[in-house]
Amino acid sequence: MNLHKRGLVVGKFCPLHLGHELLIQRAMDGCEELLVVSYTKPEFPGLEPVRRERWLRARFPQARIVVLDDARLAALCAARGVPARALPHNDADGDEHRHFMGWLCWTVLDLPVDAVFTSEEYGPGFAQVLERHYASGPVAHVSVDQARSLVPVSGTLVRQDPHAHGAFLSPIVRADFVTRVCVLGGESSGKTTLTQALAAHFETAWVAEYGRELWESQDGVLAYEDLLKIGREQLRREAQALLAARRWLFCDTSPMTTYFYCVEMFGRAEQELAQLAEHRYDLIVLCAPDFPFIQDGTRRDEDFRARQHAWYEAELARRGIAYVNVSGTVAGRVGQAVQLLARRSD
Repeated sequence: MNLHKRGLVVGKFCPLHLGHELLIQRAMDGCEELLVVSYTKPEFPGLEPVRRERWLRARFPQARIVVLDDARLAALCAARGVPARALPHNDADGDEHRHFMGWLCWTVLDLPVDAVFTSEEYGPGFAQVLERHYASGPVAHVSVDQARSLVPVSGTLVRQDPHAHGAFLSPIVRADFVTRVCVLGGESSGKTTLTQALAAHFETAWVAEYGRELWESQDGVLAYEDLLKIGREQLRREAQALLAARRWLFCDTSPMTTYFYCVEMFGRAEQELAQLAEHRYDLIVLCAPDFPFIQDGTRRDEDFRARQHAWYEAELARRGIAYVNVSGTVAGRVGQAVQLLARRSD
């Protein structure tokens, strides 16, 4: 049986880690309703409100989630007809944060609480401030793993190296710290071989080219509507692979390639496929067409490969997408890519 009507959990959640999740789940179990508030001032790079809100909603869909920055708070105040105020700075006095949260719950959200769940020393004082000024009855404090014995981690520690502490992150959170590398190239330019070799080198996941898989399963025949299906499925598989990837995810082609083939084969493409082709990666590796062309019965010819490569160069430039060229042997290409990725991770 829930002991409290409405509970409150407040945190930066930069990023959301398993210690936070333990706290929120304990609060969910102890309350009929739970309000989770996230704010930080200043923001931490790469941990913007949209991302934090997505994590919280995915992990705790039953909770009332409020993720704030100054602009979001101003919009919320305007919608409620309440004079706006700024978020307190992270270094502000503890009482300023306590009274801010009391004002937010009581005045702005109209969601007074009768329990506060924390893993911090300030918890009892927080509950007292709420009870004295922003509640119509007692406000309890419930401490959850303050000693960090159940989940020995902190947001500061994870921010320093999310990959080293990835075991303390849910898959959906950990996936946002994975660097997505897309390998592009014309037919018979070694992109699949390179993608597999890089995934093996870094001991992580890779995503195969779904278009080729579908083409083979349909005896070399693709209909116009298949191309949109390919683009959608390629990105679905990428999203799934992100959950299992370790630091890097290597993708053999992208919906940009599917868009190229759709226009090449049918002279047109669905608007959704064109939008899927805008999907961005952290790094694009473009394989030079300097391998001997190998005709395996599924490919066009060397002239087509050269034209496809030129299209990639022009299209990436048109879209303002930076990329790196790799050339030479497979070992040479792997070495070039490994050096590049090593510099990015420093």
